[in-house]
Amino acid sequence: MFEKYAMIVIYFSILMVLGYIASKRVRNMNDFVIGGKTLSYWVAAFSAQATGESAWLLLGLTGMGAMLGFSTYWVVIGELFGVGVAWFIMAKRFKRLTDKYEAITCIDYMVGRFKSKTNVLRIVSAIVLSIFVLIYISAQIDATGSAFESFLDWDYHVGAITGFLIVAIYCIAGGFLAAAWTDMFQGAVMVLCLVLLPLVAFLTLSNSGSIIDGLIAIDPGLVTPWGAGGLTLMNASVVIGMMLIGLGFLGSPQVFARLIAIRDEGQIERGRWVAMLFTLLVDFSAISIGVLGRYIFTTQGVEPDTVLGNGSQNVLSEMVHYTFPPLLVGLYVAAVLSAIMSTVSSLLVMVAGSITHDLYAKIVNPGLTDARAAYLCRRITVVLATLALGLALIVSIVSPDRTIFWFAIFGWAGIAATFCPMMLMSLFWTRYTEKAAIASMITGFSMTMISKFVLQEMESIGPYFTALETMPPSFLSALIIGYVVTILWPDPELEVRYKRDLDSINFDVLATPNPVDAKTVTNSWTNFEKK
Repeated sequence: MFEKYAMIVIYFSILMVLGYIASKRVRNMNDFVIGGKTLSYWVAAFSAQATGESAWLLLGLTGMGAMLGFSTYWVVIGELFGVGVAWFIMAKRFKRLTDKYEAITCIDYMVGRFKSKTNVLRIVSAIVLSIFVLIYISAQIDATGSAFESFLDWDYHVGAITGFLIVAIYCIAGGFLAAAWTDMFQGAVMVLCLVLLPLVAFLTLSNSGSIIDGLIAIDPGLVTPWGAGGLTLMNASVVIGMMLIGLGFLGSPQVFARLIAIRDEGQIERGRWVAMLFTLLVDFSAISIGVLGRYIFTTQGVEPDTVLGNGSQNVLSEMVHYTFPPLLVGLYVAAVLSAIMSTVSSLLVMVAGSITHDLYAKIVNPGLTDARAAYLCRRITVVLATLALGLALIVSIVSPDRTIFWFAIFGWAGIAATFCPMMLMSLFWTRYTEKAAIASMITGFSMTMISKFVLQEMESIGPYFTALETMPPSFLSALIIGYVVTILWPDPELEVRYKRDLDSINFDVLATPNPVDAKTVTNSWTNFEKK
């Protein structure tokens, strides 16, 4: 046991040192929220991906791999697609525009993009972001308690509170830089541990050549791409739900904050390859851990939940204890905490910065000084962290049968459905309007709730929506509503101004079905009003 705690103490010490060093560089609000736009490609890529993966990867996705087998690898394809689109297609345009608008938050970008004359966009964005971020952070704190419980036999509540205190301290002290630097360190720990475990476990098996045969003997559905029963409507729903998890990378504020903070476009070109490789390694390895765990720890007729915990989310812990000595078990506790804390710290800094900058400084107190804003941001971080801890503890009591995978995915899907459709259309559709953006966000937010608490409870279609989870219907609804509102209530003047913004940053304006110049658009709208 001493070896486990020694490794954990070393890990926490490194986090605290990084937080202390980062705190010395925080002089104003810009430093606290985006680190002065100084991130290198390594730090930005590792930080973005570590933030996006979270506890659902190490505890949830490994458990899904044990439960479903090979069909879980669809998650890898979906995540690579989402990460690829974000870094290869969206990143440069977003970076140039945020620099042009002098944005330090994603909400700043929206206000600049839509030339907002009111505060409605800021208020709606900040409120819905805060709600789902609290849910997502709560899922991570919940996973912290479960990790301490499964690895070290701690009481769940003691573990949750301990992890919360650690991340809150370095996050409050160092702000964005502390989050980014610790993400880099924690991301490296995640990659090392995830890749090492299935490789070593595989090599130590005396009959490693018969793994597929062993899985077939346990359940033939484990080795098919569609799961047990083949290609059915239900299995297709499960696969679609898993693949579309990657949509959350297409504009979620906690991920795109790294693109605002990255040093320049050259860093984006290098960072995108790091992000893709990181995603491939950690996702593929996590699922492989689950699959190997199912082969090693279960037999035919034995439900994995009875051996590997609810949702098989203890499979990582069981595999680590099965494969490695106590010293390395401590390293894996650190890896799990890395996934959790990288996400919690990033989300806390982002939403605290949004409340301080986008609501208080821009609406309530425009004369707020930078030093005072940074001070206030730290205090808001404390409040948000405490609220998230309280929510996590309440959920642990109210829903003892919850799984970490779907608890975390609910928060992830809520943020993604609220912001990603809006972000996509705002970047690439010149006609997209502020009214449509607000409608898209409200729709994504509302449909996430409706999908989870209404559609999934319906007797006839509920099981299919449960299989899909909340992301697909919510994301699609937000896209449709955004399109409809833009068509019904166009804003030609905004379209002209956005085209000028794109021209000024040397981007080709996307072709429209009937390309027209600014004068023609304005005249057409004037004639329409006269009619």
